[in-house]
Amino acid sequence: MKIFIDTANLEKIREVNSWGILDGVTTNPSLIAKENTDFEALVGEICKIVNGPISAEVMSVKASDMVVEARKLAAINKNVVIKVPMTEEGLKATKMLSDEGIPVNMTLVFSAAQALLACKAGAKYISPFVGRFDDVGEDGMRLISEIMDILDSYDFDTEVIVASIRHPIHVTQAARMGAHIATIPYDVLKKMFNHPLTDIGIKRFQDDWAKVPKK
Repeated sequence: MKIFIDTANLEKIREVNSWGILDGVTTNPSLIAKENTDFEALVGEICKIVNGPISAEVMSVKASDMVVEARKLAAINKNVVIKVPMTEEGLKATKMLSDEGIPVNMTLVFSAAQALLACKAGAKYISPFVGRFDDVGEDGMRLISEIMDILDSYDFDTEVIVASIRHPIHVTQAARMGAHIATIPYDVLKKMFNHPLTDIGIKRFQDDWAKVPKK
């Protein structure tokens, strides 16, 4: 499974990229706003750090305007992927952009039916938001299972990006279901390699090593 980081913070992207596990980056308007800098310049800087898909979202609501905005973003770097919302206009824009060879990440997917429409429209990626289901007392990972069942039945050239991840268990569950990608917040990524038994083991080895006679 590919691992993306869900942030627009350059420092965090650089750190996680140094771990050797990062395949791409997703951003959204809320994450961009936190950085208080020029959107297009920031996307360009991210593309210099990570050689993989970098999702940048359009803000227009009409398909024709989305396409104009998307073309401008796609010109920043060959790795830019255009995030388009799951709406009727978004589907129209996805079809037009995919016909032009511009990859689309259809975002804010909350049902298997929406995912199916996105695949049919030519989306390269779809982003179901699992954490927001969990926030309202529903099982977000059930949606991933339903979507993967559909993709396993047909020959769609679409990859599932499990988004709105709240904890490492979401990542493990997504991997077991065969999801192609998980886009993970920085704090959750940090939790993934932490385990108290690992810390105890390191401490025990260090203590025992200190007892070994040295020349």
